[in-house]
This record gives sequence, C-alpha cells and structure tokens, in this order.
Amino acid sequence: MSDIKLNDLEKNSGFTQEDELYAGDSSNGYVEQEQSGVLGFIHKVSKILNAETHGIERVEEEDRNMDEGVIEAASMWFSANMVIAAVALGFLGQSIFGLSFWESVLTIIFFNLLGLVFVAFFSTWGPIFGLRQMILSRFLVGDLGVRIFSFITAIACVGWGAVNSMSSAQLLNMVNQPHSLPPWAGVLVIALITIIVSMFGYKAVHLYEKWSWIPNIAVFFVLIARFTISGAFTAGEFSSGTATASGVLSFGGAIFGFASGWTTYAADYTVYIRKDYPRWRIFFGVCIGLFFPLVFCMVLGAALITGIETNSVYAEYYENYQTGGLLFAILAVDSVGGFGQFCAVILALSTVANNIPNMYTIAFCAQAFWSPLRKVPRIVWTIAGNFLTLAIAIPAYYSFEDVMDNFMNLIGYYLAIYITLTLSEHFIYKKGDFNRYDASRWDDKSYYPIGIAAAIGFCFGIAGTVLGMDQVWYNGRISRLINGGTDIGFELAAGFAFVGYNIFRPLELKYIGR
Repeated sequence: MSDIKLNDLEKNSGFTQEDELYAGDSSNGYVEQEQSGVLGFIHKVSKILNAETHGIERVEEEDRNMDEGVIEAASMWFSANMVIAAVALGFLGQSIFGLSFWESVLTIIFFNLLGLVFVAFFSTWGPIFGLRQMILSRFLVGDLGVRIFSFITAIACVGWGAVNSMSSAQLLNMVNQPHSLPPWAGVLVIALITIIVSMFGYKAVHLYEKWSWIPNIAVFFVLIARFTISGAFTAGEFSSGTATASGVLSFGGAIFGFASGWTTYAADYTVYIRKDYPRWRIFFGVCIGLFFPLVFCMVLGAALITGIETNSVYAEYYENYQTGGLLFAILAVDSVGGFGQFCAVILALSTVANNIPNMYTIAFCAQAFWSPLRKVPRIVWTIAGNFLTLAIAIPAYYSFEDVMDNFMNLIGYYLAIYITLTLSEHFIYKKGDFNRYDASRWDDKSYYPIGIAAAIGFCFGIAGTVLGMDQVWYNGRISRLINGGTDIGFELAAGFAFVGYNIFRPLELKYIGR
C-alpha cells in the first residue's frame, strides 16, 4: 500500500473519502492490500491467464506503442459490424417501414455517414489522452454528466448484446432440425465465446477483430450468390409523399443508433496507439472501417427481405422464424444443403465480433460510474454483462424485429444527446484546442466540470426525445403531427440538448469557474 495519506489525496485531487481514490499499483485498478477474498482470487487468475488488468487508469505515453494505428482502429470496427445484426437491421426498411429497396439504400448510406463520423472523431482522442471514452468525457460533461452516461452506456452494452444474440440464436435454432439448439442454448453459446475472448482484454480483442471478418464476409458472398440464383430480388419503385418521408426518418433513426452506437466506446480501442500517430489516419481509417461493413450488410439485408414478396419458401420461413429463418432458407433450403447449414453456423457466430466490444467496455462504464467499483476486476463485469444479456435475450427472442427497432431508436436518442453536449463543450467552450486539457488530472474532481449544465442539457434532450419519439408504447406530440407517427426523436433530442446546455454552461462557468 502506498504511504500517501488519504487527506493529502483529498487536498491535492479534490476527492473525498466517499470516492475512495485507490492508491498503489494503478494498473491493477485497486489497492494491493485489498486483493483478498474472491476479488483477489479472480485478479490473480486474470494475471495467470495474462489477461489485461488495466482499468480506467490512464495509459501512460511510454505504454502507447502500437505502430499499426490505422490498421488496428479500422479492423476493429470492420469486423464488429460485418455481422448478422447489421443485415437484420437492413430488413427493417421494408418489413417495418414499408420502403422499397432503393429507398432503403439511400437511407442506409446517408444515416450511416451521419452516425459514424462521431465514432471516428472520438477515436482520435485515445492516443492523445490515453484515457477511455467515459473518463475523457469528464473534461467535457463533468463528473455528474459522466455518471449519467456511464450508467446508460452500461445498460446499452447489455442491450446490444441481447439484440445481437437474438438474431444469431434464431439462425442456430434452424440448423439440424428437429435436433437443433433451443433459443436459450444459442444465446448461451454466443455469450460463452464472447466471455472467452473479451476476458483477455485489449490485445486479444484487437487480434480477434483483426481477422474475424474473413469467414463472415465469405458467408455473405455465399448468401449473395444463392439469392441471385433464386431470382427472388425485387427492387420496387421510388415513391413520394408523407408516408415515404415518415418511413425514411424512422428507419434513419434506427440506422443512426446502430452507426453511432460505438461513440461512447470509441477511445477505448485506441488508447494504446502512440501519441504522435497522425490523427487524420485514425479518423479516415475508422470511417472506412465502419462505412464499408455497415453499408454492405444493411444493403444486403434490404435486398434479401425483398425475396419474401416473390418466393413462397422465403416468405414462409420468414413468417415462422423471422430473421434467422429467412437467412437459413436462402442458405440451406433447396440450396446447398449441409454446406449451407455450416455457413449458417458461421454467420450466427459472427455476432461474437459485435458483442466483444460491448462486454469489454461495460467494465469501464461501471468503474467510471462509481469509484469503489474500480476494485472489481474487469473480467467480473464481462461475465456479469453476458449473463444479463442471457436474461434479456431469451424472453425477447420471440419479438426480435420490434425489439431491435425500439432498441436502436432508444440508443440513437441518448447518443444524440451525448454527441451534442460533448461537441458543444469541445468546440464552443474549449475552442477545439486540445492544449486546454490536462490529461494528467483525469482523476482530479477540482479540475474538470461538476456537470450541472450537462445534466440540465441531458434533461432538455430527454424532453425533445419524448416529443419526437414514435414507439409502440409511446407516440410523442410532435411525432404524431407527421403522418400520424414519425420518429424524429434523435433529431429533437440533439436540438433540445444543445439549447439547454448552452443556456446553462456559461452560467456554470461564471459562478463555479469550471
């Protein structure tokens, strides 16, 4: 145990005893003398397995030594989005919002571009600060704001895992019938593989994501070939009017939630890239690493769903087994038989690449939310997050498309607020100048904002969300004015949050000084 006294820490850092600032070996995330009992045993096992034990502590400049920065950053998101969940989202354009193929394609391209630039932008902050996304956000939305967004992001991590796992469980359930895996077992398989990879930490995550896209894209090309041979594709026509506009906006909101969904994780996966690595390379590398798989998979989904209009077998399997049923029908029914079933299994396992970042990041969200949680080893949060995913995914399995649409929109709402608040602080109040940040004071409450303005801005954003959302369980007052119900929740969330934050942030600076 370091002989630094707690009262000295309180004086120098602004922390109080309630926050339990842990001295000692910061790479472990908690004090050596507290490494006893179950948590101590888990930490020792992690070290034996050579799993990463670094928590939310800053990665020092001498440890930021990755030279293949753009490759690491781009491949991370390439694999994480070359997955079945992105294909399933492409289905929604027609199945939920009544858009034709080409209408869906244009919506997919525009809203993906709108969402992914924020992930790319914040990815460039990792090498500069050496801090995880939620921790560097302390400089932007303050202590209170980070606690709010850490809590919501932790919940979102579990939600992402559940939504992703459901589509894979559907597909696994189709294989080898009538002796197939039940839904709960399919979700469990995905969870166990996710735990095994993510428990080893940063390097293992990047290594897995660097190569896991290869079998996934191979299966997607098999899907394309089989679907083309079937002749079931129908492009539909462009249309106009309020119904189409409503569908585009609502579908776009779901796409924005998916594409921007990594924003609150972004810097987590670039903290080991050397500080002097060119920021523009990381930015454009991440943009490319996100854009290609997102657009490729969603457009593929938008094409495949048209098959239910002309092919009775596809329609039957889709009606009875939803997303997994349609994919299985294309791959294995009157198709390539056993090889098609093998491809279905590979495609189902693609979800692991998407779930890993969620289960890796959930630990940092918990530790950022409340300092005492830094004592809990990261592997514990990974395991807990996966089991919560199981608890949600299994009962929601039977209403996958509605759950996916609702979840993506909810994600888009809170991310629009987060993006608005953080960019407002960086560009308006810090003038976009990184020299106005002292990353060494990441754990000093007396340095970064309290977060009052951010909390008020968040509440304003929620008000905008309520007015603009269009969900099966609630239709906002403004939303109802557009074709009887159009989801413009994330747009209004951003606008309201911007107004609220920029009214109260100058007052916070004037009367509190930070």
